[in-house]
Amino acid sequence: MSEEEFRLLRDLVYNHCGMYFASEAKYLLEKRLSRRLAFHNLVSYKDYYHLLKYDLRKDQELSDLMDVLTTNETYFFREAFQLKAFTDEIIPEIMEEKGKRGDRTLRIWSAGCSTGEEPYTIAMLLLEMRRLDGWRLEVIGTDISQRVLQHARKGVYSKSSFRATESYYLDRYFHEHDGNFKISDKVRELVTISQLNLFDHNRLALLGRMDIIFCRNVIIYFDQPAKKKVIETFYQALYPGRFLLLGHSESLMNVTTLFTLRHLKNDMVYQKPWPVEGGAL
Repeated sequence: MSEEEFRLLRDLVYNHCGMYFASEAKYLLEKRLSRRLAFHNLVSYKDYYHLLKYDLRKDQELSDLMDVLTTNETYFFREAFQLKAFTDEIIPEIMEEKGKRGDRTLRIWSAGCSTGEEPYTIAMLLLEMRRLDGWRLEVIGTDISQRVLQHARKGVYSKSSFRATESYYLDRYFHEHDGNFKISDKVRELVTISQLNLFDHNRLALLGRMDIIFCRNVIIYFDQPAKKKVIETFYQALYPGRFLLLGHSESLMNVTTLFTLRHLKNDMVYQKPWPVEGGAL
């Protein structure tokens, strides 16, 4: 891959989804894209760039390319302290505020849900909260990669996905399936899985407003301008006073001042401020 080819392909990927490959990552991009060259019997990376830009197959190829470029390491009940903050502090706070208005709906978005462990974990935790009986619960899992979404929709997982899962949840919400474990229907009923590019503003607008957004270990792949763009999208998607949960290695420092950092008992999370005039939605 020449420097010119690297710049063309890096910029195309960046403009499509915000994923940024610095100059030192040229080898990584070249290695991953080489599979697509082989698949299409192409001679050069310039030919592949032209396929992505001008070929009738470009939309499908961009989708296939995202499958190659994204890494999807995840498992159930990841980052336990944050999940405890979610169940013990964030949900009760939202329920109390909504209860005053007679609102019994809860919408949660898992952005970058990968193979589905995160949205299904959220759904299991909600099912365990008897206080939410009678509430309309909705967990939305989205990812840019069709490959991982197919896995999420099947809901079948191997032992590696359960490295942080207590046997209680395995017994209650899964059943054995060809040597693996399949998620139960009562969990799946709460979760919607769909493809979404976080840079696709038209599709994002269709999601509607959220009470909580999980976006863990996703923005680490973005540069500062792309991070800012995505975080502003989350800000618009959240109701006032609601919460954004990032991965423990991620921070909004030097990205934006839109959110307030809340120091809860179990973890630190980001909150969209209430309007100054007193908290009306």
